[in-house]
Amino acid sequence: MAEIDALLEELAEFVQRFETILATIETTKDLLEVKEQVHAPTAPLATISRAMRQVAPEDRPRVGSRLHDARARLDAALEDAEQRVGELELSARLAAEHDDIANYLYPGRLHGTGALHLITQTRMILEDLFTSMGFIVAEGPEVETEFHNFEALNIPKFHPARANQDSFYLNYGERESTLLRTHTSPVQIRLMQSSKPPIYAIVPGRVYRRDTPDARHTPAFHQLEALVVDRGITFAHLKATIEAFTSAYFGPGIQARLRPAYFPFTEPSAEFEITCTICRGEGCRTCSGTGWIELGGSGMVHPNVFAHVGIDPEVYSGFAFGFGIDRLAQMKVALKDMRILPENDLRVLAQMRGVL
Repeated sequence: MAEIDALLEELAEFVQRFETILATIETTKDLLEVKEQVHAPTAPLATISRAMRQVAPEDRPRVGSRLHDARARLDAALEDAEQRVGELELSARLAAEHDDIANYLYPGRLHGTGALHLITQTRMILEDLFTSMGFIVAEGPEVETEFHNFEALNIPKFHPARANQDSFYLNYGERESTLLRTHTSPVQIRLMQSSKPPIYAIVPGRVYRRDTPDARHTPAFHQLEALVVDRGITFAHLKATIEAFTSAYFGPGIQARLRPAYFPFTEPSAEFEITCTICRGEGCRTCSGTGWIELGGSGMVHPNVFAHVGIDPEVYSGFAFGFGIDRLAQMKVALKDMRILPENDLRVLAQMRGVL
């Protein structure tokens, strides 16, 4: 009996000592060494297991229970140590392998936290603004059919507007049947096909045109269009919505105006402009000396467009307007040349944090 009690006391001390050691292990090498000691043939776990055959039958339940508990505690301590050591070594390896291409582009440059791109910031602000006015946000594919991009918008084949937009056609399907969308208006068609009025929606997204890059244009840019279809909608609602948007986004001092224009998908149509934020109406290179910057087009939805989507123009009316998100971002921060936006110059991107 005394010999058994001595073995059990040695086992308890063994378990307590190695639980303390395992709680401080930090490397795989040390962990493997401790494992060998725990499971060594001369360790208490092994010696007591071998001695069980000599233990009196009435003492075996007590000894077996203590041996089982000791193994369970040591196995749990080993498992915890393995997890902790794995996490420590992974963190150390990731820190050692970390590299940043900016170190090679701009050696010695101080690093800070990242920021969303100016275009992304602008889009998020616009979505928040319009959803607070009761609009929903709709999205659609960037690769479009000729029907959705042109035909359903009252722009048939050989229409001059097609040449003006100078599209990027894809080698897919029939000739000139698939293209990169030239505006986000095709999403409006899809929305009217799948939803019944009333419709109050905005459509943000990237579009593509064969524009020559200059201070106000790039071949791939971002648009946001608004569509309202309901009973009794008039041009006054369109003008009031544009004014509310301009005031909310640009603040006081920036005016909006509408000028008569032609668009095949609206009638009547108007271009809307705002005071140039670069020169505050004085005239500069960005606004071509006019003091005004064109933001986009607008107008009442053409009855032919309603006919393509199955909406009765005798019952419902609506308006639509759209503008370039890039142009809006340019005006908001008084950026003289928008060609800098897609260049990924870290010196510019670093200044975008909290700019809006």
